Amino acid sequence: MDKPSILVQLDTDPQPSVFDRVVAVDAGVQHVFSYGGVTPENVKPLVQGCLFTRGSNDLKRTAIFVGGSDLAAGEALYAAVKKQLIPVYKLTVSVMLDSNGANTTAAAAVRAASRHLDLSRTKSLVLGGTGPVGQRVARLLAMHGGHVRIGSRQQERAEAVCATLRALFPNATLEAVATASSADGPAALAGRELVVAAGAGGVVLLPKKHRDTCKMLKVMIDLNGEPPAGIEGVEPFDKGTAKDGVLAYGSAGVGGTKMRTHRAAVAELFARNDATFDIDEIYAIAQKQV
Repeated sequence: MDKPSILVQLDTDPQPSVFDRVVAVDAGVQHVFSYGGVTPENVKPLVQGCLFTRGSNDLKRTAIFVGGSDLAAGEALYAAVKKQLIPVYKLTVSVMLDSNGANTTAAAAVRAASRHLDLSRTKSLVLGGTGPVGQRVARLLAMHGGHVRIGSRQQERAEAVCATLRALFPNATLEAVATASSADGPAALAGRELVVAAGAGGVVLLPKKHRDTCKMLKVMIDLNGEPPAGIEGVEPFDKGTAKDGVLAYGSAGVGGTKMRTHRAAVAELFARNDATFDIDEIYAIAQKQV
């Protein structure tokens, strides 16, 4: 008889995310052990508690989820967790990173865009492209091979993201653009077929008057779940809704795929004991979602 499934939730925030715990239960996990305030410095005994309590044949029934609101802190913790695994002795468990929901949200957004566009040829603009979700969206679009503009109020921050992505994808075509003033909007949007708004909630990143200047625009995706909309005129539940000849997705319109992806990824952690799920692996799972 199989031992019960256990997901060890390691959160970089003081209070572990209730959202992530609920999704784990809905994904079929039998027990969720939640820990807050976890850092690379204090994670070792938590990982060892996963590795040394079950025999190697049962380790696939234990997995680790790294979350929290700070993606950079989550990335550091995720790396520290993997360093504690001992593959030479087959003492490993599967690990997933989804701090701030950045991986599952970005994967769902790009999956939505891919339903309508050939992303290997698409000219796109990522607004809020230096934030956690924006960086993940830009990475996936760069991986596909299209021309990606990364927008930020501080162009030097957008340049830094471009540099990081060029190191990963040397053949990617990336361009940093400033979006600090109202005059920047039309220039940043010029010639774009896809725009994804991934900035902070409650901030209008793309007014309708600027959107109307771009005659090539085909798909717009607003990931902002708080009013006002990040892309003016896009409603939360838009899901491929035609708006002035442009297909629109709102946060809830993308959210169904995001939630299915999150649950499916958690469930897949228990298929083996050596999986590591970051953005690329989670995007592959998102592509399977209907």
